[in-house]
Amino acid sequence: MRTTVSILGCGWLGTALGRSLLRKGWKVKGSVASTQSYNRLEVSGISAFYVKAKAQSLTVDYNSFFNTDVLIISIPPTRTDCVEDSYPKKIEQVIAKVEELNIKKVLFISSTSVYESKNAEVKEGDEGTPEKASGRALLKAEKLLLDNPAFQTTVIRFGGLIGYDRNPARFVQGKNTPVFDAPVNLIHRDDCINIITQIIEKNIWGEVFNASSPEHPGRNEFYAKAAKISDLPIPVFSKDKGSYKVINSDKLIEALDYKFAYQSPMDYLKEVEEWAYRI
Repeated sequence: MRTTVSILGCGWLGTALGRSLLRKGWKVKGSVASTQSYNRLEVSGISAFYVKAKAQSLTVDYNSFFNTDVLIISIPPTRTDCVEDSYPKKIEQVIAKVEELNIKKVLFISSTSVYESKNAEVKEGDEGTPEKASGRALLKAEKLLLDNPAFQTTVIRFGGLIGYDRNPARFVQGKNTPVFDAPVNLIHRDDCINIITQIIEKNIWGEVFNASSPEHPGRNEFYAKAAKISDLPIPVFSKDKGSYKVINSDKLIEALDYKFAYQSPMDYLKEVEEWAYRI
């Protein structure tokens, strides 16, 4: 029997994930929250649905989107003043639908922003108090899902996403102040897709995993190289590292026996540089 997966939020990661799962022969449903995105998703081969989560309601065109073996929630918090309150309420609306349609397995895409910057390595359980409201909102959402006994949830906390048409050099362009030379916590989209797929295939539920490339070059090294490849101005870096964290992904590596396609973000830049040289 083919696995049916519904991806709530088919953006840059979700759409690529859906296409990958389709190639494996899985049945894939995807949701978007706008007409423009709906048209884009339709031509991808993914069964397209309109689902819009709000703090007080969940708009769904067809409940069949939630007729699935696994629901992947990939809707990040938006940058609003009330996100710490509104985002968990959005997830509560989704949970109500999960319970109504009796979905038993949920995979929640979270972020390493849930960790406080302690100027140290952090593992699952070292969350502290995140500096950003979005990180605190994600922690609340994670708890709502993990504590619900009606279904099993696995949480993946991804580092910053890189790869393909996302030019990392643009992340630090136009800064008016020097950029702190702290370690980076990044992960390539290919690794994200491989990790999600393996968790589902290996039936690993009820867990929380960090997912970031095991090597953490400094911002100075990484972004200077990215800017040079892209013919963009190299930013000015401060010698001070500021506040930072280093994401430890050992738990994920051990549980999945996983080998990262991009062990270091520098591997991705090397690939981009080689490609640029060939053309």
